Amino acid sequence: MAAFRETGDARNGGDKWQKEVSEAYFPLDIECHDRTRFSGQMQRWSLGIVGLSRIRCDGLIYRRHNRHFLNENDSSLLIAIPEDTEIQFNQNQRRTTCKPGGFLVERSDAPYEYWHGRPNRQWVLKVPSASVRARVGASERLGGLTFDASQGVAAYFLSSLRNIVQHVEMVDDAAREAAGNHLLELLCLTIRNDQRVLGSNTSSIRAAHLARAEQFIRDNLKEAELSPQMIADACGISVRYLQQLFSETDQSINVYIRERRLNRCDEELRATMSDRTVAEIAYRWGFTDQSQFSKYYKARYGRTPSSTRKETGRFQKRE
Repeated sequence: MAAFRETGDARNGGDKWQKEVSEAYFPLDIECHDRTRFSGQMQRWSLGIVGLSRIRCDGLIYRRHNRHFLNENDSSLLIAIPEDTEIQFNQNQRRTTCKPGGFLVERSDAPYEYWHGRPNRQWVLKVPSASVRARVGASERLGGLTFDASQGVAAYFLSSLRNIVQHVEMVDDAAREAAGNHLLELLCLTIRNDQRVLGSNTSSIRAAHLARAEQFIRDNLKEAELSPQMIADACGISVRYLQQLFSETDQSINVYIRERRLNRCDEELRATMSDRTVAEIAYRWGFTDQSQFSKYYKARYGRTPSSTRKETGRFQKRE
């Protein structure tokens, strides 16, 4: 697995830049003052399931339209971190400005506009939406949120990102993957600490109850006996009320639990540093029947757990 890739300077090439960013992130359109004189450069690092890049380019507008993701099965979040000048963003009727010293969350599964009028340098972290959902809940709440990274966990997240880049080319795949997981956990911890993530269509009290239940589930995914009754007891609410809360999210409690477990299993099956068998991974994340796990996994991802393991080059003979 290549840890690093650097593009040539896309001078005199707005079309070339559009191709580069679409390959690095996902399909989108760009608009710039003069496509023939546009200049941009990108560096990219692979950190397991996390992608990291640093770009420098002239002022432009990125546009993500419905047609870009109609046939996409998996969505991503981009974490944009400007260095020189502020960036503007508009998604789901939320228009925000992110200045240097902060970062912005973009969803790939909804249209958006992203622009900066002057040349800018930016870090961009690409993470699977499913991995974020498994740790913080619904990612639909996150598009367009900006975070102040001048202190606290957010500051630690950014300093860790910059520190990782200094060492990433000197370590092996397993260490790069561990670094990517570290960034993912710090990002999700930053998000969880922000009260805006509780926003929902329900009352603030119901939203708080739902958030508490979701967090308890995420903290106890490995417990095979995790059940609606156990969750309700831990949150001090009735099972009926708990079921009502989840009915408003269009997903039952049991499906919510299973989807998060499947996601964590998928991450570990793809992990180059994991030597656990498929069965061990399934049991580790709360599944008690390997055949049932394989059935759910194939229905969710369209392939078997063993196929995923083979694709990563980590096939275990004793599976």
